[in-house]
Amino acid sequence: MSVLLVRDAGGVRTLTLNRPHRRNALDAELWEALRTALAEAGRDRSVRALVVTGAGGAFCSGAELPKEVSASHPLYRMRTLTDIALLLHELPLPTVAKVSGPAVGAGWNLALGCDLVVATPESTFSQIFARRGLSPDLGGSWLLPKLVGLQQAKRLALLAETVGAAEAHELGLVTWVVDADEVDAFVDEVTARLTAGPPVALAQTKALLNEGADRTLRDALAGEARAQSVNFACADAPEAFAAFAERRAPRFTGRWAVPGRTEDT
Repeated sequence: MSVLLVRDAGGVRTLTLNRPHRRNALDAELWEALRTALAEAGRDRSVRALVVTGAGGAFCSGAELPKEVSASHPLYRMRTLTDIALLLHELPLPTVAKVSGPAVGAGWNLALGCDLVVATPESTFSQIFARRGLSPDLGGSWLLPKLVGLQQAKRLALLAETVGAAEAHELGLVTWVVDADEVDAFVDEVTARLTAGPPVALAQTKALLNEGADRTLRDALAGEARAQSVNFACADAPEAFAAFAERRAPRFTGRWAVPGRTEDT
């Protein structure tokens, strides 16, 4: 049985953590499968949006603690987590976490690393690390203060409280809360909107927003100018203008449209 299920449909790639007997805890095999899958998604231009979810009514119960002490130094083992956090953050396409049930520790930070988070009313969240004698990983120490501010981030990390979907939504850690029997259709509708969008422009927008929090206004403006230069070299901007004039839906392709050039040159 594969620990990570990969499904493609309509430009959407869905990665399903598939260890339901362990509430999709991340063991060495699943960590490596996830790293490989994220790298492949970033290289595959047919993928226009990515969904991360879990099987069996849970999102992810966090990293599975090894039963035996490894001879490998923990810093080496942490490289896989570093790779996954960076791959998810830097993927040039929108990502959506579909969370049912618990999202704990690294599992919650995996969801927070996605661009959008959809939860159900039954979803629960915890930065459980302190209860395990550990500190946050998978980007949690960077993500939490940016999303909720320093004091709330400290509360969540230091007290390791479990919060429900409603509170997580109020804190800005969940984008939407949707009834369990409607969540699949809701995520399908969101990803359909994303895949219908201009892929290059969405990639530029994601990068600008991710980088903007750590930049001065002058740096952000320079980045925006570079991004718009990239966008105007695509067929999507002229297509959007034409579609607006013709009162029809645009057909975005991400194709390079510099005069005298072709896509493969």
